[in-house]
Amino acid sequence: MTLARAGVGLFSAAVLALSGMGWWTTDHALSGMTISQALGLTSPRSNGGAMNVLLIGLDSRRDQQGNELPQEILDQLHAGDSDTGGYNTNTLILAHLDADNKVTAFSIPRDDYVAADGIPGYDHIKIKEAYGLAKANAEQALVDQGVGDQEELERKGREAGRAATLRAVRDLTGQPIDYFAEVNLAGFYDLASALGSIQVCLNHAVYDDFSGADFPAGPQSLDASQALAFVRQRHGLDNGDLDRTHRQQAFLVSVLRQLQDGGAVTDMSKFNALVDVAKRDVVLSSGWGPAQFVRISAIAGSNVTFQTLPVLRYDSVDGQDVNIVDPAAIRAEVAAAFSGAAASSTPRPKPSSTVDVINAGDTSGLAGTVSQWLSEQGYAAGEVRNAEAGEPTSTAIGYGDGAGGDADALAKLLNVTGPVQADPALGAGHVRVVLGPSFTLPADIDSAPPSTVSAASVDGTAPTDAPNQGQPVDGHGIPCVD
Repeated sequence: MTLARAGVGLFSAAVLALSGMGWWTTDHALSGMTISQALGLTSPRSNGGAMNVLLIGLDSRRDQQGNELPQEILDQLHAGDSDTGGYNTNTLILAHLDADNKVTAFSIPRDDYVAADGIPGYDHIKIKEAYGLAKANAEQALVDQGVGDQEELERKGREAGRAATLRAVRDLTGQPIDYFAEVNLAGFYDLASALGSIQVCLNHAVYDDFSGADFPAGPQSLDASQALAFVRQRHGLDNGDLDRTHRQQAFLVSVLRQLQDGGAVTDMSKFNALVDVAKRDVVLSSGWGPAQFVRISAIAGSNVTFQTLPVLRYDSVDGQDVNIVDPAAIRAEVAAAFSGAAASSTPRPKPSSTVDVINAGDTSGLAGTVSQWLSEQGYAAGEVRNAEAGEPTSTAIGYGDGAGGDADALAKLLNVTGPVQADPALGAGHVRVVLGPSFTLPADIDSAPPSTVSAASVDGTAPTDAPNQGQPVDGHGIPCVD
């Protein structure tokens, strides 16, 4: 388990440097920057004047060329060696700027368990693993083709990792990504060295041997080493990684406020140091220019809200701790937040019906898969079997007395366009779902990991209840967090 994470400090380095460059509207701003082509020309883009930016914090102990970071930096960060952390993306923040540059940002918990897209040998992964797994796969393919140059392997491997991360975030959130910025662990060290002390606030005193966090309650000023401990602590916190995510968000707010109020862009020595951080530690997608830098400088104001993607529960898959998520709910919440619409505060009524699922098609095990998933949504499992001779074979939903509402809800969940009608042969509170040959599993069922279609963990242990998501962190003042 990796103990050193730069978290939002990496994100801050990118935002600070990019925001500062927003005031430097000359072509010189991009000279010396590393530019990635991982965001292809055919990738979906925002419309209506909006802009989505993904900030990637890479937990790597290597520089952009794949060389190990100097030992003095690793010692300062208590970061282990180059084998620690691998190429996990331990910070992913999707920031949305609307046409008026109002900013809404979502942190994506690193252990969210998602479908693996285009990564051979994997069905589901933690979202943080997409980068490293795709990088390793691409490098092995190049080696098999006879490529031996380490710089080429590193460069092309990282491009594959970035592309996989972009796909994973797009698939999970349902949002296009217009630009991205990536920064590595060294960026935290360089940022802290350039900025000096950071103001934070804690609700409670904390002490943690693993991260080195040893802080009293209340507002306080942190140096670079303390700042790293602040953003990477997760042991001893009630909500573990989610509490750490809130720490990262609060730290980011503090750093951005310092940029706004502390003269970082008017103090030329500090400004130049931030630009040097960007050139040394930040990778940009192609397409960045003065206009984008000016827009992203809005993040440095108080007109921003940081939220965290919802987690259904903590679970264990193949001995690894994961966050079980509901992709459909996440996409709806993010879409509502980015559009400025209020997310529905009325939860879906709790199902009260027993559901029979009949497989009238040719896909083996289909009825069981659907029944298990419906159980996870709160429906009581009824009869599960294949259709018998003479029974209807078209996709349809029937219901008994008092089950009409649940039947309609099931039709929406399963994308059933066939008839939904009362069936006097069914008992009260019963629904029967017939899956015909043309029935197609909705994406949310088709991509669900094993633990999302069972009330028990795949390791046989009871899953943890839904964690406390906490309140959004906004940019007004220095927020106190756990």
